[in-house]
Amino acid sequence: MSMPDPVHDPVEDITNVRILIANDDGVEAHGLRLLERIARTLSRDVWVVAPETEQSGAGHSLTLHRPLRIRPVARRRYAVDGTPTDCVLLAVNKILKDNKPTLVLSGINRGANLGEDVHYSGTVAAAMEGTLLGMRSIAMSQLFKSPQPIKWATAEHWAPEVIRRVARSTWPQNVLINVNFPDVDPEEVTGIEVVTQGKRKIGDHLDERIDPRGRPYIWISGQRNEDRNAAGTDLEAVYRGAVTVTPLCVDLTHRSAMEELEKVCR
Repeated sequence: MSMPDPVHDPVEDITNVRILIANDDGVEAHGLRLLERIARTLSRDVWVVAPETEQSGAGHSLTLHRPLRIRPVARRRYAVDGTPTDCVLLAVNKILKDNKPTLVLSGINRGANLGEDVHYSGTVAAAMEGTLLGMRSIAMSQLFKSPQPIKWATAEHWAPEVIRRVARSTWPQNVLINVNFPDVDPEEVTGIEVVTQGKRKIGDHLDERIDPRGRPYIWISGQRNEDRNAAGTDLEAVYRGAVTVTPLCVDLTHRSAMEELEKVCR
């Protein structure tokens, strides 16, 4: 008989909870400053450790082949010349090692992280690192369609309520929460929905060109093949105007496949 996964106890009041904020858009990103402002309305103890430069698409990569530098930016604000994963790791094991954070917030990302995006996203990776280090972690992203203005007000209005509600839940310790805010005005949001990952794969569109010296090169396009119609998924819900909440597990073991493999590998 398998043992139940360990859980984080519910937190009814996060006023005194130590919050760590990271992202993948860089320490000067608008979404990071917005999330910092939101966090300071929830807690008295907020710290920021973010990449020096944009790290979109960095995934859960760790810098191993060169040294990392930590630059103090302001009180309780630091920049790291590495990946989002580096930032969380150094924040927890160096900057805040004597009083580690309880909650990691990553974002607010400029653009959605839906479906398979989560495998590439530095925003999600920062939350994943927080989860692996034993902390509640939430990744947050704001959907937008270029060249239209980003509706940051939607994330600003809805994020505090999402954070409070999720914190009050009994939270498995091997799970992070992925939140996406829809590309609608705050008053047009249809609600908060708990949904599964949808289908949205980047990389199928390659833009092949020739450089000025006649040599070919390729841009991986930001276009994605996606299914916005599958009910119960993050894509369907967010494009319908809902704030989506998706729990992601850091244990990638597929249990039923394991059972089948055991039959042939005994």
